[in-house]
Amino acid sequence: MGILARRKNKKFSYTPRYYKNDSEESPYAIKQKFDAYRTTLETPKGMKGKFSKAWDEYRSNPRSDSNKRILYICIVLVVLFLFFIEFDLSIFSKK
Repeated sequence: MGILARRKNKKFSYTPRYYKNDSEESPYAIKQKFDAYRTTLETPKGMKGKFSKAWDEYRSNPRSDSNKRILYICIVLVVLFLFFIEFDLSIFSKK
């Protein structure tokens, strides 16, 4: 185990003693609610891969309400940042 490597979680495959499995999946398997709809579940390598996956998911999102909400949140955060660093808009005006 390296210094910077993260430890993987253990996975247990529990099957009851007298259970007859008719299907491929276990009924005890824990699934997330939206895993079937997300494209960013597999972990891409590096910062560029993560950003491009997230950007592709953002662009292919059929719901524009959530995209607009993210855009509004980004705009508010940028304005708050500019207010925090005391950005002066007078540098754009000509005299």
